[in-house]
Amino acid sequence: MIKTKNLRKEFGKLVAVDNLNLEIEAGDIFGFIGPNGAGKTTTIRMLATLLRPTAGKAYIDGIEVTANHRQVRPLIGFMPDFFGVYDDVKVWEYLDFFAAAYRIPKRERSDKIDNVLHLTNLGTKKDSFVEELSRGMKQRLCLAKTLIHGPKVLLLDEPASGLDPRARIEIKELLKKLKSMGKTILVSSHILPELADFCNKIGIIEKGRLIVAGDVKTILEQTVGGRILEIKVMDEAPKALEILSDLSSIKEAQLVDGMLQAQFSGTLEDQCSALRALVDADVKVLSFSEQATDLEDIFMKVTKGIVS
Repeated sequence: MIKTKNLRKEFGKLVAVDNLNLEIEAGDIFGFIGPNGAGKTTTIRMLATLLRPTAGKAYIDGIEVTANHRQVRPLIGFMPDFFGVYDDVKVWEYLDFFAAAYRIPKRERSDKIDNVLHLTNLGTKKDSFVEELSRGMKQRLCLAKTLIHGPKVLLLDEPASGLDPRARIEIKELLKKLKSMGKTILVSSHILPELADFCNKIGIIEKGRLIVAGDVKTILEQTVGGRILEIKVMDEAPKALEILSDLSSIKEAQLVDGMLQAQFSGTLEDQCSALRALVDADVKVLSFSEQATDLEDIFMKVTKGIVS
């Protein structure tokens, strides 16, 4: 649904995006991760037809972006990191303006406005002035505007930037809902916990270059060394370490602050076998779980802390 081929953007001597090759399938929620200044916004603006690439190609649903921008724009919903909202208009007027810009017939606009307001939980604010909305509500209003024409692809640049914790959670739940609707979403952020809950794929960009991209668990195995099993035993930790080290699905096991941590690269069946091996050896197991996938571990492992 989204593809780039050697996509490059230069601003004078500055290379903001350096030969980016990216593929995002229909229905993917792709977390675009990188520090400020890494090239995330520049990439998204090229995909949104707002910046012309210096070199390379970008495609949305098989359509080349630069040469066919008028065909591409109805397919995408772009939410910038900073957006303008007009204080002297009401919420429904704001959405009606953008619906008209997308050439939605006037007789259809009212229903479409009601639908996106319901989806973004802004139905009670339909007749409120935009200037009366909180920062979180304005963010949801911008997302409602992004959805008004029913796009296949959403390009969301730092959608939770500057929000308080409650508003951040609300945006995250809304993105999960859009995922369940089958939207293809590219969402950028430098705040990793925002993405961990709902992205099935990630890409890490630094200094304009895509360092790694793909399935979260696969990347975790490649960069961190595998998933981590955390096991707490009542006693006989040395015996438990010896048993775990003999298993083919365990790469390495060690005792950290009273907890056994094992680098694991097997299946759920292999996890059952590991637990069974401990129990059969009369090791008293108090807890046995897999550590949650940590995007911060991946990010710190592959990046160097440099920007363009």
